[in-house]
Amino acid sequence: MNKKTLRVGMFGFGRTGRAVATVLFNTPHVELEWVARRSVGGRHRSVAEVLGVDSDTPAPFHATDAQDADTLLDQHPVDAIVDFSGEDGVLYYGEAAARRGITIISAISDYSPERLELLRELAERTVVMHSPNITVGINFLLMAAKVLRRILPDIDVEVFEEHFRSKPEVSGTAKVIAGELGIEEERIRTVRAGGIIGVHEVLFGFPYQTVRLKHESIAREAFGNGILFALDNLRDKTAGFYTMEDLMRPYFQMDGDACKGQETTHPAEAG
Repeated sequence: MNKKTLRVGMFGFGRTGRAVATVLFNTPHVELEWVARRSVGGRHRSVAEVLGVDSDTPAPFHATDAQDADTLLDQHPVDAIVDFSGEDGVLYYGEAAARRGITIISAISDYSPERLELLRELAERTVVMHSPNITVGINFLLMAAKVLRRILPDIDVEVFEEHFRSKPEVSGTAKVIAGELGIEEERIRTVRAGGIIGVHEVLFGFPYQTVRLKHESIAREAFGNGILFALDNLRDKTAGFYTMEDLMRPYFQMDGDACKGQETTHPAEAG
């Protein structure tokens, strides 16, 4: 069954935003309509030019300094907005998107309480999803770790993270993992070396065994895969505030037949 094409607009075009745009640009059932930046300069006027490809849908850049969000969304309508800009990006497009029922997917890693409250207010009128790390793998790791923590709450748990040499602060993702598992932030073990994109590991220490859950980012395009997962699983959702855990939870439901290896209906195919 062919999926309906989703028209997507994106805010932010740094290293991660560019990788995400590459994934979206090359996905058949997604049409990246445009990328919004504060200003548009330089020799590239579209994502297609940046990628060095010819396309009938080049995904042009639009300058937020030159027009308000209502004008942008009226002249270049989309079904969903993907935000990799910064915590104040939602101040530009949030109200305009909510009024039009446009899905908002925010991957901003460090929102202030005020910005999170704004997202929840917008979610009263449209579909809003926020994830500080939108890769499928890291969210699977977090959910699996929480399940094991509930099964055996008294076992030893340690959180490790590794990143590129110049990253000064403790990984925001590691802080989220530690917080969800009830571990003090000061106990997070960090490594800074070379050009490591990102490694997160949770170690569970039993008396006679250990369990290690580890996620390694090989390329920033992994964030694009997470965006695709979110776009596909937010289809037909009602207005509300969602997380990656909300979208992944149905995939953790295993009935007796699934455990026996018999054929079952995949959650993404249901309905």
